[in-house]
Amino acid sequence: MSGLSHIDNKGKAVMVDISEKAVTKRQARAAGIIKMTPKAYDEVKKGDVKKGDVFSTARIAGIMAAKNTSSMIPLCHPLLPENIEVELSYDDNKCGIRCECTVTLSGKTGAEMEALTGVSVALLTVYDMCKALDKGMVIEKIRLLSKDGGKSGHYERNEKNEE
Repeated sequence: MSGLSHIDNKGKAVMVDISEKAVTKRQARAAGIIKMTPKAYDEVKKGDVKKGDVFSTARIAGIMAAKNTSSMIPLCHPLLPENIEVELSYDDNKCGIRCECTVTLSGKTGAEMEALTGVSVALLTVYDMCKALDKGMVIEKIRLLSKDGGKSGHYERNEKNEE
């Protein structure tokens, strides 16, 4: 036995049985950033990207991705998010766009994968909309910031020494 919940005693990947778990309120928050050239960054800030409104499109893509996480991640349970917030902001110091996704639900398993997927797809959408301006953009630091609920309780990432 590996100690991992997705591996059975024969070493096969399996879906975790959550049938006996209680429904509780759960929330997860994730973040990431996409860095780009100053020229591309300025075009996004001015609203001059030919494909349209980068932030609105990325926000919708992140929400859709969080809602559909179980169709993209094998062994991930289908969940019914009650609220999904995707926020994008400019980071002038890093010449990048930050994304944060918060997913809230009542369920038997956590929302971490939904929040992480929401951030990932929102930032991929920024890349898609801006790739004509900068094919060298870098998506990085996608990580879980916090989670609440469930058996493992509260988790808060300490980022003071990570920048």
